[in-house]
Amino acid sequence: MTPDLSTPSRHKLHEDIFAMLIGTMLVSLGIAFYSQVQLTTGSSAGLALLLQYITGIPFGWLFFAINLPFYALAYFRMGLPFTLKTIASVALVSVFSSQIPGWIGIERIDPLFAALVGGGLMGLGILSLFRHKASVGGINILALFLQENFGIRAGYFQLGVDAVILVIAFFVLPFDRVIYSILGALVLNMIIALNHRPGRYVGFS
Repeated sequence: MTPDLSTPSRHKLHEDIFAMLIGTMLVSLGIAFYSQVQLTTGSSAGLALLLQYITGIPFGWLFFAINLPFYALAYFRMGLPFTLKTIASVALVSVFSSQIPGWIGIERIDPLFAALVGGGLMGLGILSLFRHKASVGGINILALFLQENFGIRAGYFQLGVDAVILVIAFFVLPFDRVIYSILGALVLNMIIALNHRPGRYVGFS
């Protein structure tokens, strides 16, 4: 019998956990690509990367700290389950991103490849988290809130915020690295904009 794909089905706990682990690992691997060639992205991850290049403080610590103020919005606007899953996802990205350099060695990676594939990895990871009512914090929380309450596309809103962060990157990174970062941000946000919208996915958590 063919399943009715139009009928929403609730995700089970183990499905949420699996999606969070896979999603955060994809995001962390994309960040590892970016960090290797000094690229940046948008949202709190991009800000954490820029601060890492400037200060030398590890990305994981910066990423976790930057996201702290957004948990209040997540709790009051998106609910306790979303908030707890987001805190867990942010913690996983912070841990995975610090451990990946010890798990794999990347001696050379082309910046354009890192931008496009890294942006794709992060986009797919964030999409996985969004579909299981989680996020990697920061602007992702605000983007989800605006989409669910006002119908503003999460991907398009995030693209605008990312543009501001990438303009700031011109004062921190070489010109070519910012151009590559912009291409990566386009890939990331188009994945979310094209795939995370009402009616495209019927499962829920």
